Amino acid sequence: MAVPPLETAPFYTYLAFGATHVPHHVAPEWIEKYRGQFDGGWDVQRTQTLERQKRLGLVPADAELGPWAEGVPSWDDLDDEARAVAARFMETYAGFAEHTDAQVSRLIDELERLGELDNTLIVYLLGDNGASGEGGIEGTLHEHLVGHGIPDNTADMAKKLDSFGDATTYLIYPVGWALAMNAPYQWTKQVASHFGGTRDGMILRWGDKIKDTAAGTVRHQFHHIIDILPTILEATGLPAPESVNGITQSPIEGTSMLYTFADAEAPDQHTTQYFEMCGNRGIYHEGWMAVTRHGTPWLMLPDGLPAFEDDVWELYDTSIDWTQAHDLAAALPEKLAELQAIFVTEATKYEVFPLDDRVTERENPFLAGRIDLLAGKDSMTYTAGMGRFTEETTMNTKNRSHTITASIVMPSDLADTVSGVLIAQGGRFGGWSLYCLDGVLTYAYNCYGTYRFTVRSMTTLAAGAHELQMHFDYDGGGLGRGATITLLDGNTIIGSGRIDRTTAYYFSFDETLNIGVDLGTPVTEDYLPLDNGFTGEINFVRIDVLEDAVTGTEEDITRHVLAHQ
Repeated sequence: MAVPPLETAPFYTYLAFGATHVPHHVAPEWIEKYRGQFDGGWDVQRTQTLERQKRLGLVPADAELGPWAEGVPSWDDLDDEARAVAARFMETYAGFAEHTDAQVSRLIDELERLGELDNTLIVYLLGDNGASGEGGIEGTLHEHLVGHGIPDNTADMAKKLDSFGDATTYLIYPVGWALAMNAPYQWTKQVASHFGGTRDGMILRWGDKIKDTAAGTVRHQFHHIIDILPTILEATGLPAPESVNGITQSPIEGTSMLYTFADAEAPDQHTTQYFEMCGNRGIYHEGWMAVTRHGTPWLMLPDGLPAFEDDVWELYDTSIDWTQAHDLAAALPEKLAELQAIFVTEATKYEVFPLDDRVTERENPFLAGRIDLLAGKDSMTYTAGMGRFTEETTMNTKNRSHTITASIVMPSDLADTVSGVLIAQGGRFGGWSLYCLDGVLTYAYNCYGTYRFTVRSMTTLAAGAHELQMHFDYDGGGLGRGATITLLDGNTIIGSGRIDRTTAYYFSFDETLNIGVDLGTPVTEDYLPLDNGFTGEINFVRIDVLEDAVTGTEEDITRHVLAHQ
């Protein structure tokens, strides 16, 4: 199908960057531009950010910094080594963010070259939540560690400052920087009750369609991410779809922002909005906001959360207290009760109830009550070339015994040089792989990118057909326990070994299971990225799970986390 050139046809482009989500990866020259820029620390940076926001007219001149989060150290509390590590985290993040802006600039330049810049409605969203506190107090070079409740080691990170931002890392900064970047507001991503968790910058451009557009012009009307689509539909004169592929669509919630294009001082039209995530919740209504923080993102232990009815609510008048710095709940209990009632109405309307503050359990479809595509299955067979299976679309081998069977043919010549992956899941930061290395059958297990185990056959595989097996005999007795590995060629044991610890919850957020190759980052350093395809012939690979997975109660999960700290 011929695609008409942009010069002659309307176009819609959705350009989504990995930035500035974890992992923070960027070339060294972008990081080096910021060397020393953050040595003053997050307390100083937070104050400087508010001052800059006031100069730019982004916040009211009388805006105050919201309260600092309890339990997060000030910069002066850190020793020299911890400061050096923390500063490098922020240098890396800043380079990553600027690199993203540079790519947006390339798009703008091309639109200008085409003569379409002023004819194009551009919506540049600078985030989808507040800066993340999920890196914990110290930050981490491997987010998968923190995700399993295991803090990184500052002394170890200090030895790797030159590696920050490269392919060997999956880093995220300490929570202190998140609080600084969310200035002047309180809290971080996940804390949907407070603006530090929800408020992001947005830049709009549409030539002369937006009035009073001198550089730095600001709109202060309250709006929400759900307002983007209604704005585009109104701007283009397109109707909201009632049906897509025969499926009736739910009504589009949200309020077009087009009215603000013509009048910078127009009264708000989006006047009520609920917020909720992980039990943290809030309600905005006509300038007032009632909020309650239920949990703390960087405290990974699932116990210790209060009952929802015991959560403490706060009240803010954002028309005069832009940053939620002054809690009025005690002074205005009737107003608080009014907003709490509105929250119940909105949360009921939009199916927020029942509230659910589980984190780890929600990753399991069975426990979370979601549709499980693999429910009732105990075996899956794959053929050569299949791949890109996310963890939710293939057999769950974690916390259970299982067998991998591979039917292969080793070439008749030089069988002892045959190498390559038979099946692999995950990558450098967690996963497993069954592969040949110079004719030797090998199983590698990578736990969190930190603990690595390898079991090899005692002899090379001969030329001809083989039915190979890797039997994973899980120790049981809880989550993330060890296993005994047995390698077989037919009925003959050709190798065995031990794995002392295993991954309890997930191998990777973004890497996949593949047959005949390990795509993405490699599970093991035994082979190169991408150039690791099996050089023999694969008939099929099958995964059989031999028992129900250990899912873990809240007590089990807590015990597992504590055992790794």
